[in-house]
Amino acid sequence: MKPKTLFAGALALLFFAFAVATLIQTATPKDPEGPPPVAHAEALVRMHSPAFGHPNAKVTIVEFIDPACGTCATFYPAVKRMLADEPQNLRLVLRYAPFHPGVDQVIALIEAARRQGQMWPALEALLETQERWTPNHRPNVEEARRVLAGIGLDMERLRADAADPAIAALIAQDAADARLLGVDKTPEFFVNGRPLPSFGLKQLATLVGEELARR
Repeated sequence: MKPKTLFAGALALLFFAFAVATLIQTATPKDPEGPPPVAHAEALVRMHSPAFGHPNAKVTIVEFIDPACGTCATFYPAVKRMLADEPQNLRLVLRYAPFHPGVDQVIALIEAARRQGQMWPALEALLETQERWTPNHRPNVEEARRVLAGIGLDMERLRADAADPAIAALIAQDAADARLLGVDKTPEFFVNGRPLPSFGLKQLATLVGEELARR
């Protein structure tokens, strides 16, 4: 083969490689919108899930919570402040992760209070008095009832509603979804379907900020 022919062939091959590389680069997005949403995203929010905040908010925070979890009690005021700072843009959806033995009975009280329109006050009262009704990290249901008696609930109705199998089914669904999503600690957060890259309030605030800026 003549040198001129060799040169022409090499040049053509080089041009072809350059064209393929250009096509690949063009097809690859240069500005990805963060990590993809979590797998099994359909399990993040259910019809029964209590929500707080604007229904058409740009950003939805899903929190899996155990009312007997000390870290949950610590994080809750900060999450509440986030919602207060962005009332039109943030929404919180609560899911239950009953990791402490016996805490499902306390969750049933919270859901029973929900039927009296007092779900959020009941949750906050229990988080604020957590040390009172969780001695040695073991939920004391009777003491939790005494806490809730102080917020003006109909206690007879509360006790009856807490025993409703529909509430037990709701808690079981949340626990199953927590397992499906790989939730193994509380609080666990998902922001517009994205899990936190690592655990912490700063990481939560950063992810919320990214989602607010993206919309």
